[in-house]
Order: sequence, then structure tokens, then C-alpha cells
Amino acid sequence: MTDDFTDRIQRVEPSATLAISNLAAEKEAEGADIVDLSVGEPDFDTPENIVAAGTEALEAGHTGYTSSNGVPELKDAIAEKLRGDGIEASADEVIVTPGAKQALYETVQTLVEDGDEVVLLDPAWVSYEAMVKLAGGDLERIDLAPHDFQLEPALEDLAAAISDDTELLIVNSPSNPTGAVYADAALEGVRDLAVEHDVTVVSDEIYERITYGVEPTSLATLEGMADRTVTINGFSKAFSMTGWRLGYLHATEEFVSQAGKLHSHSVSCATNFVQRAGIEAFANTDEAVVEMRDAFCSRRDLLVDLFADHGVDVAVPDGAFYMMLPVAEDDQAWCEDAIEQAHVACVPGSAFNAPGYARISYAASEERLREAVDRLAENDLL
Repeated sequence: MTDDFTDRIQRVEPSATLAISNLAAEKEAEGADIVDLSVGEPDFDTPENIVAAGTEALEAGHTGYTSSNGVPELKDAIAEKLRGDGIEASADEVIVTPGAKQALYETVQTLVEDGDEVVLLDPAWVSYEAMVKLAGGDLERIDLAPHDFQLEPALEDLAAAISDDTELLIVNSPSNPTGAVYADAALEGVRDLAVEHDVTVVSDEIYERITYGVEPTSLATLEGMADRTVTINGFSKAFSMTGWRLGYLHATEEFVSQAGKLHSHSVSCATNFVQRAGIEAFANTDEAVVEMRDAFCSRRDLLVDLFADHGVDVAVPDGAFYMMLPVAEDDQAWCEDAIEQAHVACVPGSAFNAPGYARISYAASEERLREAVDRLAENDLL
């Protein structure tokens, strides 16, 4: 049967995180207490008012199909939110999707075909590469690791990589896996290159509500970028709604009309009652979002101090809930040792094209973070 599999699916390797997840599961099944710092989701419950809104929507019978691009009330709320960010947006320029990942997938499928060049900023979230390969695109990668994961010092490298043959540039700020928030000067550099070479830019802003002392800028607000930016966002991270699967994209009406064809022929629509809960999330959840953000900030500061106590310096993230821990050259082996010996689960940096690092998620209690660092130190892994 293997001969029957398509070339596009065989271009994609299994996630490098899968081996770590399987190993952690095996250890837990054997009774080991694993401190899991590999997860990419908040460790908070979905706020009660959102849960109540979803429940009420179910009880009210909102269980059928909706308009493919989303219920009008949610699209209106998304457009209003984007206008508050400085993006000129209307509801007709929005597609509501089952998670931001689906919005990204539809975007790449709409824009990239065989041989098209796509530029990634490394370290980069693992699914970007997979999506581009599934579309048949070719990858050009810019390494931000030598610059503490910041983009501005690497603009010359980016300028050398982007040409008139570049179809797409993907920018993720705040970043998974680094937590970096790119400065306005860096984004203006992106804008200049995108305009010069007529490149479309994906701005993945899924972590934009989780920042510490900085305000991220939406690329679409910059002069010349409104018609060449696809803005991706969702509810998973800021509202702790990972399992609800709710995201969205914003772009020109022309783009939405094309991407909407894939959307309608694949997922049909996002889940009806979940969309109603999304309306409530926008309307009445600011306090809960701030509480989560402040907790993440405290955990970040704690981890930075704990690592420093062991002589390990990390690039301090300004957003999301991840940091990159410098480890052994063979980061996959280091992560396997961390589980086997210290019972701490991390994601190898090589999964994000950042060998020599491990991604630490601090979506865990301060007690568990202390325990994790103690275990790593006791096993000579720091």
C-alpha cells in the first residue's frame, strides 16, 4: 500500500515532538511523575462565562451548520476587534475557522503551489514547514538564534533571502517557540521588503494577548501592508480555549473569496455553539485574560531566575509562554535524557529548526517549574 501514498504526504516527516510525547506517556504509564513542560496550551480552565455561553448556545439549539465563513455576529465582533488594533476590517474580510491552524492551512493552500518560495523565520513553529511542504512549496529559512531570536538584527539576512520570486513570508510575533516579540523597526523592515518585492505576508498573531510590558504591532496596520497581509488569530491561547477549536483569518475580500472555497469544501464551517462562545469571549473576558497573562509573567521571571542560579542564561521572552533553553548539541538526546533521568518533558529545539536548544513551556504551576529545574540540575542536565 505504501506505493499508493501521495508525494505530498510523504514530503512531511512525523513531528519531532511525537517521540518525546510517546516516551513521556510510557513513563507515566509505568507510574513515573513527569513534569510536562512540552505542552503548548494554557494550564487554566476556560473562563466560566465562556463555558456558560457555549452551554446556553447548545441548550438554545445552535447545533446545526452555520454560514460557511462564520456567524455574522462573530464576524462582526472579529472585525471590531481588528479595527481596535488599527486594522481596517469588515466582516466580509473574515473567515472563522476550527482553530487558527486551519486558518493557516487554508492560507498556505490558497497562495502556495509547486515550486513557490516561502520564507520562514527560525526557530519556527513546526506546522509551518509541514503546511508549506504539503502545498509543494520550497522553504528559505532565516536563522534568528544568533540574535537572541530577534528579527531586527537579521534584516540584512532577510533582505538577501527575499526576492521577486518569493511568494510568501510567515511572521509569528509573539513567537512560538521563542516568545520573541518583534520590534516595530523589524516589522517596518518586513514591510519595506514585502512592498519592494510584492510579497504576501502571513502575520500569525495567536499569542498577541500574552505579552509582558510590550505591545505587539499588527503588520496589517503598517503603510502598504493592508492588501498584502493575511492576519491569523484565534481563541485557543488568550482565552484558554484550545480544545474548542476556534480561530479566524482576515484578508482582502478577494482572498477570502478564494480561501473560502477550500474552507467550504473541507470543514464546511466552525462549530456553531463554539462560535457563540467566541462572541462572549470578546465581550466579557478581559479580566480573566489579564490574570492569566500576569501568572505567565511571574512564571517566566521565576524560570529565568532559577536557570540563572544554575549559571544558565536564556533569552528572556516578551510574549507567549515559552522560552528556549540552551542544551547539548544533540538536543533530541538531551530531551530524551531529561525524560528518562529527570522525568521532565521538553521539546527538542531541532523540531523548530533550532538545534542545541529545548523549548520550555511555562504553562505549569510555579511549584512544578521549581521541581523541573531541580530535577534537571540534580541529573547534571543544566
